[in-house]
Amino acid sequence: MVVRSHNILLVEDDENDVFLIKRAFRLQNSSHSLQVVQDGEIALNYLKGEEQYENRELYPLPSLILLDLKLPRLSGLEVLQWIRQQVDLKRMLVVVLTASREAPDVNRAYDLGANSYLVKPVDFQTFLEMVRTLDAYWLMFNERPLFPIN
Repeated sequence: MVVRSHNILLVEDDENDVFLIKRAFRLQNSSHSLQVVQDGEIALNYLKGEEQYENRELYPLPSLILLDLKLPRLSGLEVLQWIRQQVDLKRMLVVVLTASREAPDVNRAYDLGANSYLVKPVDFQTFLEMVRTLDAYWLMFNERPLFPIN
């Protein structure tokens, strides 16, 4: 099996969660590039290739977005809704990775087109296993759609 390196966009404002996610990917010897943005508005700038994200060599479109829901400026649900309205990005893989188990959040995320909804585990070993599974399923075995759409 060929292991490919992918670009992952992590949209997360909690520095502790960013640290844990980076550590989990590093511990599994991941070759993926992990770009981190701290709020929903910056996530849109990244995806549009605007402001400091104009250079697609440095900031390529992600193969996968890990999206928290509770974000400053624009919520994760607003970011997800925007992505699904963009002709060139609407097929992008978006996995909600959040602390909320609330049914309205889960339902709304799926209504807006989330590909998956994961709740952040408290235990690091469980968190590490979740990242390992996420990597295998979404980036190794899953057939990704083509985008931008031509």
